[in-house]
Amino acid sequence: MDKNTITGFVLIALILIGFSWWSRPSEEEQRAAFVKDSIEQVNKANTEQQRQTAQNKQRSLARQKALADTNALFHNAMTGEEQKIVLQNSKLSLTLNSKGAAVEKVVVKQFKDRFGNPDMVLFDGKDQSISYMLAAKETNISTSDLYFEPTEISDSTVVFTAQASEGKSIVMSYRLGADYMLHMQMRVNGMGGLFAPNTSTMDVNWYDMCRQQEKGFTFENRYASLTWHKTKGGTDYLRETSEYRNEPIEDNFDWVAFKNQFFSAVMIAKNNFQEGALATSVPQKKGSGYLKEYGIQMKTFFDPSGQQPSEFEFYYGPNDFHLLKTVEEQSTFGKDLEMQDLVYLGWTIFRFINRWFTLPLFELIAGFGINMAIVLILITLILKGITYPLVKKSYMSSAKMRVLKPKLEEATKHLNKPEDAMQKQQAMMAEYSKYGVSPLSGCLPMLIQMPIWIAMFQFVPNAIQLRGQSFLWIDDLSTYDPIIEWGTNLWLIGDHLSLTCILFCAGQLLYSWMMARQQKDQMVGAQAEQLKMMQWMMYLMPLMFFFMFNDYSSGLNFYYFVSLFMSASIMFLLRKTTNDEKLLRILEARYQENKNNPKKMSGLAARLQAMQEQQMELQRKREELERKKRDLRGS
Repeated sequence: MDKNTITGFVLIALILIGFSWWSRPSEEEQRAAFVKDSIEQVNKANTEQQRQTAQNKQRSLARQKALADTNALFHNAMTGEEQKIVLQNSKLSLTLNSKGAAVEKVVVKQFKDRFGNPDMVLFDGKDQSISYMLAAKETNISTSDLYFEPTEISDSTVVFTAQASEGKSIVMSYRLGADYMLHMQMRVNGMGGLFAPNTSTMDVNWYDMCRQQEKGFTFENRYASLTWHKTKGGTDYLRETSEYRNEPIEDNFDWVAFKNQFFSAVMIAKNNFQEGALATSVPQKKGSGYLKEYGIQMKTFFDPSGQQPSEFEFYYGPNDFHLLKTVEEQSTFGKDLEMQDLVYLGWTIFRFINRWFTLPLFELIAGFGINMAIVLILITLILKGITYPLVKKSYMSSAKMRVLKPKLEEATKHLNKPEDAMQKQQAMMAEYSKYGVSPLSGCLPMLIQMPIWIAMFQFVPNAIQLRGQSFLWIDDLSTYDPIIEWGTNLWLIGDHLSLTCILFCAGQLLYSWMMARQQKDQMVGAQAEQLKMMQWMMYLMPLMFFFMFNDYSSGLNFYYFVSLFMSASIMFLLRKTTNDEKLLRILEARYQENKNNPKKMSGLAARLQAMQEQQMELQRKREELERKKRDLRGS
């Protein structure tokens, strides 16, 4: 850059700075603009508040009118006393309230809650509500406003009836199955004339404050989602970390689930829910005791004549893969519900690995009744045994490159100029090919192992079998294992230090150090310099993992720690049992064989050798041309 160019840039900069200073508003103008903006913001806030007030008033008036209309029709059912009916079996205890004729409390038996109580409350009282809305000609009927009379009560059945005038009634019948399924039918009697002739649907409004059930709020919240199953097949959900309010669902669907990490409340409709449902999922703050605020407004089949009931089934229970598959057998609807999709096993190849390998293997080993941490260790041993041939092949490829390093340095020592980088790389590849060594053969086996690591990352956090299982210092393998806790959240770290996370990161650091040493022994020239930067990245990775995995389950961190420890042990044993001198002699023999019989060389090796010879010929011609130029200048 010359002097005139520099002067030009300086003048342009001075002009821009001067113009900016000259055109900026005065202090009085800035104050006036600030006051104007403040007034606009206040007016905007007042307008929004007025709009909300008007909407709330409109809803209140509509509600009062609906209550008045309902009161006229269901005069006797608008008042009464709440009666609590309990249906229970060995797995569930359900409390139904006669006001609204709906389940208001669910206790899942044989699963401890996070406070150590023997049974877990899925929801209770005002945390959950469900109402069925019937739009008649002159009134809107909401079942949540009516007091029903319970009859035919037993441990597994109850029939609720809300009587209207002139023999009209709404009947809701419940039957609890032997497991986690509740069957329900709803029909109206004598009310056909109250509805328009084309009425065929009713509204269902379901709301739930999803409780925090596990110790690790952040980790559990990652797996809590509002999920539904499309009638045409497949499931969809609202993203766990995002906030949704009245998000439209553009498909017909069979069921909708309010899901947390290990338990779900699911509502299934025999005649489907129609597209256009509005779903809500709002993440809650840590310490509130809740994960999400769930809500959904949907439409489903309704027969005003009462000849055909609206039928529903509810599943309140654990997210256990095989248990959820049996729901279809317990259901009376004859649908392919695919409720096992509530257990997230990853996508595409990772789901395939977990579905047909990891899960059967896990259940097979766990069937012997051993500790779940031992199950994870045995799974790790089996996986290491399966992948050992690949690991050994990868290591031997690295070992061959290590023993050939002196020969590569000798063969490429004359190619040290920056412009010789490409030629040097080609020369190294050609040298490898002479000895029958492929540097890429060490990468592919390691890449093949990556899907297993990722598949386990998806499987372990969703394995309900780990919930509440202890091992050594770990109280619960499904959540973090703190060695120290404090009251406030610190950025990136949280409010605790997890011991298994520290062990995993230490194992990752050890393994990274071993891999760096192995790569250093085989790198030549500029590659060795590039490796230094890569090593820093490898050593920083455990620190990144610490911030990522400190909130994760101790079972996952424990698996990764054991896996890394075994990987490091395998690498150490392979290093100790590999005779470099013997390996070099084998490579030398192969080199002589390829040299004496070039046809035996692989297609890649032959092409590399031809490329090297071509490069050498070009180099010879270049040197010859340079020599002639020097001779001409000298003469």
